[in-house]
Amino acid sequence: MGPSSTPNPLVAALELAFQRSRATDAPLNVRLKVIADEVRALSDEFADAVDVFVGRLERAGAGETAPQVGQVMPSFILPDENGHFVSLEDLLARAPVAIAFHRGHWCPYCRLNAVALAEVQDLVAPVQIVAISAERQPFTQTIKSEAGWVDDKMSSMIAGAGWDIPAYQGDAAWILPIPAVFVVDMQGIIRTRHVDPDYRRRMEIEDLLTAVRAVT
Repeated sequence: MGPSSTPNPLVAALELAFQRSRATDAPLNVRLKVIADEVRALSDEFADAVDVFVGRLERAGAGETAPQVGQVMPSFILPDENGHFVSLEDLLARAPVAIAFHRGHWCPYCRLNAVALAEVQDLVAPVQIVAISAERQPFTQTIKSEAGWVDDKMSSMIAGAGWDIPAYQGDAAWILPIPAVFVVDMQGIIRTRHVDPDYRRRMEIEDLLTAVRAVT
C-alpha cells in the first residue's frame, strides 16, 4: 500500500487486529489466529481464496525441497536493511544463526512473527536472528523498525486490498517466499527446520528456544 493511498477497509481492520494481537503475551500461533479470524469475519471470499491457495500449495508439496536438517545451509550474500552486504559465513564466524524467511512488511502474519522474534532476541543470544524477505530496502527497514508463486486470483485479491507486491519487491513478478525458519550451527549445518506453505502458521517461539539451546 502506497503512503498516499487510502487504506482498504480490510487492511485497516487487519491493522487493528495486529495491534490487539501484538499487545498480548499469548503464544505466537494464538496471536496469528486473531488475524486469520479477522480475515474470515471481514471477507469470506478472501478467506476462502486463501484456503484454496494454501491447499494447492500443500498438495503440490511446496517447501518440501527446501534444505533439510543435517544438510549444509546454502551460502548467501545479501544486503541488510542499511544496504550493507552480509554473508552467511560472516554471521557464522560469530555465532549460530536462526534464519527466518518472511513474505514482507505488508503481511500482518509476518509482522507479528517479527515482533515475536524481537521479543526473544536477548533470550536466544548468542544465536543471531536473521530475517530475510524479497523486499526492497525501504520495506525491510519498515518491518525491522516495527519489531511460492501466487496465482491470478490470489494476486488480484492481494492487490485489491492495496498491497503492491511487485513494487515492494522491485520486480514485475508475483512471487512470495514460503515462511520458514532454519536454525544453523557454526559449521553451517541445519539443526532445526520449520517450513509451512500455510503462511498463517509459524514456528512457535518455544520451539525456537528449544532449537537454539541445542546449538549453543
